[in-house]
Amino acid sequence: MTKLIIQIPCYNEEATLGETVAELPGSVPGIDSIELLVVDDGSTDNTVKVAKEAGVQHIVSHTRNMGLAQTFLTGVSACLDRGADIIVNTDADNQYKAEFIPALVKPIVDGRADVVIGARPIGEIEEFSPLKKHLQKLGSWVVRLASKTDIPDAPSGFRAFSRQAALKLNVFNDYTYTLETIIQAGQKNIPTVWVPVSTNKSRRPSRLVKSIPSYVKRSILTIVRIFAVYSPFRFFLFFGVALLMAGLLIGLRFLWFLWHGEGGGHVQSLILASILIGTGFQTCMVAFIADLLSVNRKLLEDLQFHQRKRSGNNNPRE
Repeated sequence: MTKLIIQIPCYNEEATLGETVAELPGSVPGIDSIELLVVDDGSTDNTVKVAKEAGVQHIVSHTRNMGLAQTFLTGVSACLDRGADIIVNTDADNQYKAEFIPALVKPIVDGRADVVIGARPIGEIEEFSPLKKHLQKLGSWVVRLASKTDIPDAPSGFRAFSRQAALKLNVFNDYTYTLETIIQAGQKNIPTVWVPVSTNKSRRPSRLVKSIPSYVKRSILTIVRIFAVYSPFRFFLFFGVALLMAGLLIGLRFLWFLWHGEGGGHVQSLILASILIGTGFQTCMVAFIADLLSVNRKLLEDLQFHQRKRSGNNNPRE
């Protein structure tokens, strides 16, 4: 028996949740049973009431608003506890067309992948500004670089996970889970593919994009943090080498003037070169230390995976 649970993170979604649930498929090839799970992230409207009236089997609630990343993790944990073999995550605003769920889970059912991302046609979405489209592409490029995957739409929240992949998930970012989970999949050698999907017209403004400046700032911070956490050696080594090269160039400039008898007027260059070379060397040392710490993190994640797996085996399926 293969159980699919479709999880829907919600925060004040009473206006669209009923329509979203109504369009979800009742059957999917290769799936024996489908259940729905709503994660109420501290909603202050009638989201929970609408979910119950729509026939949602499982409702998990936060007592206060925790944000998208934590809501996603709560949903994944709840799905695992309820015996999900495959988990599909979709938005409550009906952005993603539910008709693509069979295509989303097919690579997992066929045994070709453990994570599947629904890739939107970013260039064709009218609601996205040119700047947001470029930022989406930049974020996806960074994720491809860090994860060694070929996902063209990393910020997409329309995705499917096998039970095995879901047990390995961790999210350290408070802003969003989308970029980080793909990089984790790549770092942990979890087979990850993408399928093309279409979207419905947006029914409300994005909760993540409150303003373009805020979106740009948080996107940059997210990307930098992702590199620092999942590719610490390359991240710190890049800055270390850059500082070393800058210091060496300035030092060579000082030697040039010294060779021509003008070194006395360029002592500042010598001081700056010394500072840059010293800082660059220290940053390179940090790269090696960070790499050792990342090995420790991976070992802890392996222990966490086996603990979750044992706990899941002890929980009877509904």
